[in-house]
Amino acid sequence: MYYKTVSTFHAIVVGLFCLYILFFDEATNQDPVWGDPTLVKINVGITTGYLISDLLLIFYYWRAIGDKFFVVHHLAALYAYYFVLGQGMLPYFANFRLLAEFSTPCVNQRWFFEVLGYPKSSRLNIANGVLMAAVFFMVRIAVMPVYYSRMYSVYGTEAFYRVSFGGRSAWIFSSICLDIMNVMWMHKIACGCYKVLRSSQHVKSKAQENGKMN
Repeated sequence: MYYKTVSTFHAIVVGLFCLYILFFDEATNQDPVWGDPTLVKINVGITTGYLISDLLLIFYYWRAIGDKFFVVHHLAALYAYYFVLGQGMLPYFANFRLLAEFSTPCVNQRWFFEVLGYPKSSRLNIANGVLMAAVFFMVRIAVMPVYYSRMYSVYGTEAFYRVSFGGRSAWIFSSICLDIMNVMWMHKIACGCYKVLRSSQHVKSKAQENGKMN
Protein backbone atom coordinates (compact mmCIF):
# COMPACT_ATOMS: atom_id res chain seq x y z
CA MET A 1 0.00 0.00 0.00
CA TYR A 2 2.90 2.36 0.81
CA TYR A 3 4.34 1.73 -2.66
CA LYS A 4 1.09 2.71 -4.40
CA THR A 5 0.49 5.69 -2.09
CA VAL A 6 3.93 7.15 -2.85
CA SER A 7 3.35 6.54 -6.56
CA THR A 8 0.04 8.45 -6.48
CA PHE A 9 1.50 11.33 -4.48
CA HIS A 10 4.44 11.61 -6.87
CA ALA A 11 2.15 11.60 -9.91
CA ILE A 12 -0.06 14.40 -8.56
CA VAL A 13 2.85 16.64 -7.50
CA VAL A 14 4.83 16.17 -10.71
CA GLY A 15 1.74 16.41 -12.94
CA LEU A 16 0.61 19.72 -11.43
CA PHE A 17 4.15 21.11 -11.58
CA CYS A 18 4.28 20.01 -15.23
CA LEU A 19 1.09 21.96 -16.04
CA TYR A 20 2.41 25.04 -14.29
CA ILE A 21 5.59 24.96 -16.43
CA LEU A 22 3.64 24.37 -19.66
CA PHE A 23 1.32 27.33 -19.00
CA PHE A 24 3.53 29.83 -17.21
CA ASP A 25 7.23 29.13 -17.88
CA GLU A 26 7.83 31.41 -20.89
CA ALA A 27 11.53 30.59 -21.20
CA THR A 28 10.84 26.88 -21.66
CA ASN A 29 7.95 27.38 -24.07
CA GLN A 30 9.69 29.97 -26.24
CA ASP A 31 12.88 27.93 -26.59
CA PRO A 32 11.95 24.23 -26.20
CA VAL A 33 15.51 23.03 -26.83
CA TRP A 34 17.69 25.39 -24.78
CA GLY A 35 15.26 27.45 -22.68
CA ASP A 36 15.98 28.02 -18.99
CA PRO A 37 15.67 24.49 -17.55
CA THR A 38 15.64 25.47 -13.86
CA LEU A 39 12.02 24.58 -13.07
CA VAL A 40 12.08 21.59 -15.41
CA LYS A 41 15.20 20.25 -13.70
CA ILE A 42 13.40 20.33 -10.36
CA ASN A 43 10.45 18.43 -11.78
CA VAL A 44 12.61 15.95 -13.67
CA GLY A 45 14.83 15.53 -10.60
CA ILE A 46 11.81 14.54 -8.50
CA THR A 47 10.76 12.03 -11.15
CA THR A 48 14.29 10.66 -11.54
CA GLY A 49 14.51 9.97 -7.81
CA TYR A 50 11.14 8.27 -7.90
CA LEU A 51 12.02 6.14 -10.96
CA ILE A 52 15.27 4.96 -9.38
CA SER A 53 13.55 4.02 -6.11
CA ASP A 54 10.77 2.33 -8.08
CA LEU A 55 13.28 0.29 -10.07
CA LEU A 56 14.97 -0.85 -6.87
CA LEU A 57 11.61 -1.94 -5.45
CA ILE A 58 10.69 -3.75 -8.67
CA PHE A 59 13.97 -5.69 -8.68
CA TYR A 60 13.76 -6.46 -4.96
CA TYR A 61 10.15 -7.67 -5.13
CA TRP A 62 10.35 -9.02 -8.66
CA ARG A 63 8.17 -12.07 -8.01
CA ALA A 64 5.33 -9.91 -6.72
CA ILE A 65 5.50 -6.74 -8.88
CA GLY A 66 8.14 -7.49 -11.52
CA ASP A 67 7.26 -6.27 -15.02
CA LYS A 68 9.77 -6.09 -17.87
CA PHE A 69 7.83 -3.33 -19.62
CA PHE A 70 8.04 -1.12 -16.54
CA VAL A 71 11.79 -1.72 -16.41
CA VAL A 72 12.19 -0.72 -20.07
CA HIS A 73 9.94 2.30 -19.51
CA HIS A 74 11.93 3.49 -16.48
CA LEU A 75 15.34 2.94 -18.11
CA ALA A 76 14.31 4.76 -21.31
CA ALA A 77 13.04 7.71 -19.28
CA LEU A 78 16.13 7.82 -17.07
CA TYR A 79 18.41 7.71 -20.12
CA ALA A 80 16.67 10.79 -21.57
CA TYR A 81 16.50 12.63 -18.24
CA TYR A 82 20.26 12.22 -17.78
CA PHE A 83 20.82 14.74 -20.59
CA VAL A 84 18.21 17.13 -19.19
CA LEU A 85 19.72 17.17 -15.72
CA GLY A 86 23.34 16.99 -16.86
CA GLN A 87 23.31 19.41 -19.80
CA GLY A 88 20.05 21.34 -19.45
CA MET A 89 18.86 20.48 -22.94
CA LEU A 90 15.34 19.84 -24.25
CA PRO A 91 13.47 21.16 -21.18
CA TYR A 92 10.11 21.56 -22.96
CA PHE A 93 10.09 18.01 -24.27
CA ALA A 94 11.25 16.49 -20.98
CA ASN A 95 8.52 18.33 -19.09
CA PHE A 96 5.87 17.50 -21.70
CA ARG A 97 6.47 13.78 -21.17
CA LEU A 98 5.54 14.20 -17.53
CA LEU A 99 1.91 14.84 -18.49
CA ALA A 100 1.69 11.05 -18.59
CA GLU A 101 1.82 10.99 -14.77
CA PHE A 102 -1.82 12.10 -14.58
CA SER A 103 -2.88 8.57 -15.56
CA THR A 104 -1.09 7.00 -12.57
CA PRO A 105 -3.60 7.77 -9.76
CA CYS A 106 -6.43 5.93 -11.55
CA VAL A 107 -4.16 2.94 -12.22
CA ASN A 108 -3.21 2.82 -8.54
CA GLN A 109 -6.83 3.27 -7.43
CA ARG A 110 -7.70 0.17 -9.39
CA TRP A 111 -5.20 -1.74 -7.22
CA PHE A 112 -6.67 -0.24 -4.02
CA PHE A 113 -10.17 -1.37 -5.01
CA GLU A 114 -8.84 -4.86 -5.69
CA VAL A 115 -7.14 -5.05 -2.27
CA LEU A 116 -10.29 -3.76 -0.56
CA GLY A 117 -12.29 -6.52 -2.19
CA TYR A 118 -14.42 -4.47 -4.57
CA PRO A 119 -15.65 -6.66 -7.45
CA LYS A 120 -14.76 -5.55 -10.96
CA SER A 121 -18.47 -5.10 -11.67
CA SER A 122 -18.94 -2.59 -8.83
CA ARG A 123 -19.91 0.95 -9.81
CA LEU A 124 -16.80 2.45 -8.23
CA ASN A 125 -14.52 0.05 -10.08
CA ILE A 126 -16.30 0.63 -13.39
CA ALA A 127 -16.23 4.42 -12.94
CA ASN A 128 -12.53 4.33 -12.11
CA GLY A 129 -11.86 2.04 -15.09
CA VAL A 130 -13.62 4.35 -17.53
CA LEU A 131 -11.86 7.39 -16.04
CA MET A 132 -8.51 5.57 -16.24
CA ALA A 133 -9.02 4.76 -19.92
CA ALA A 134 -10.10 8.33 -20.70
CA VAL A 135 -7.25 10.02 -18.81
CA PHE A 136 -4.66 7.56 -20.13
CA PHE A 137 -5.80 8.33 -23.68
CA MET A 138 -5.75 12.10 -23.16
CA VAL A 139 -2.32 12.40 -21.52
CA ARG A 140 -0.45 9.63 -23.33
CA ILE A 141 -2.08 9.12 -26.74
CA ALA A 142 -4.01 12.24 -27.74
CA VAL A 143 -1.02 14.49 -26.98
CA MET A 144 1.29 12.64 -29.38
CA PRO A 145 0.51 14.87 -32.42
CA VAL A 146 1.28 17.99 -30.35
CA TYR A 147 4.53 16.52 -29.04
CA TYR A 148 5.84 15.26 -32.38
CA SER A 149 4.76 18.36 -34.29
CA ARG A 150 6.77 20.47 -31.83
CA MET A 151 9.68 18.08 -32.26
CA TYR A 152 9.41 18.41 -36.06
CA SER A 153 9.32 22.21 -35.79
CA VAL A 154 12.79 22.32 -34.20
CA TYR A 155 14.31 19.52 -36.26
CA GLY A 156 17.16 20.80 -38.43
CA THR A 157 17.40 24.18 -36.68
CA GLU A 158 20.61 25.59 -35.20
CA ALA A 159 19.31 24.84 -31.70
CA PHE A 160 18.69 21.22 -32.72
CA TYR A 161 22.25 20.73 -34.01
CA ARG A 162 23.68 22.21 -30.81
CA VAL A 163 22.29 19.15 -29.02
CA SER A 164 24.90 16.41 -28.84
CA PHE A 165 24.43 13.23 -30.85
CA GLY A 166 23.85 11.33 -27.61
CA GLY A 167 21.20 13.84 -26.54
CA ARG A 168 19.39 13.66 -29.87
CA SER A 169 19.51 9.86 -29.82
CA ALA A 170 18.17 9.74 -26.27
CA TRP A 171 15.42 12.23 -27.12
CA ILE A 172 14.18 10.47 -30.25
CA PHE A 173 14.79 6.87 -29.12
CA SER A 174 13.22 7.34 -25.70
CA SER A 175 10.19 9.15 -27.14
CA ILE A 176 9.49 6.41 -29.67
CA CYS A 177 10.14 3.62 -27.16
CA LEU A 178 7.86 5.17 -24.52
CA ASP A 179 5.07 5.83 -27.00
CA ILE A 180 5.15 2.31 -28.40
CA MET A 181 4.59 1.05 -24.86
CA ASN A 182 1.88 3.67 -24.30
CA VAL A 183 0.01 2.42 -27.36
CA MET A 184 0.36 -1.19 -26.14
CA TRP A 185 -0.91 -0.26 -22.68
CA MET A 186 -3.76 1.80 -24.16
CA HIS A 187 -4.86 -1.22 -26.17
CA LYS A 188 -4.88 -3.42 -23.06
CA ILE A 189 -6.74 -0.81 -21.00
CA ALA A 190 -9.33 -0.23 -23.73
CA CYS A 191 -9.93 -3.97 -24.14
CA GLY A 192 -10.23 -4.45 -20.37
CA CYS A 193 -12.59 -1.49 -20.05
CA TYR A 194 -14.76 -2.80 -22.89
CA LYS A 195 -14.98 -6.27 -21.33
CA VAL A 196 -15.96 -4.90 -17.92
CA LEU A 197 -18.60 -2.59 -19.39
CA ARG A 198 -20.00 -5.37 -21.55
CA SER A 199 -20.05 -7.80 -18.64
CA SER A 200 -21.73 -5.20 -16.42
CA GLN A 201 -24.39 -4.53 -19.07
CA HIS A 202 -24.99 -8.26 -19.43
CA VAL A 203 -25.44 -8.68 -15.68
CA LYS A 204 -27.80 -5.69 -15.55
CA SER A 205 -29.89 -7.00 -18.46
CA LYS A 206 -30.09 -10.43 -16.84
CA ALA A 207 -31.19 -8.92 -13.54
CA GLN A 208 -33.92 -6.94 -15.32
CA GLU A 209 -35.14 -10.08 -17.08
CA ASN A 210 -35.27 -11.96 -13.79
CA GLY A 211 -37.19 -9.06 -12.24
CA LYS A 212 -39.78 -9.15 -14.99
CA MET A 213 -40.18 -12.92 -14.62
CA ASN A 214 -40.81 -12.54 -10.91
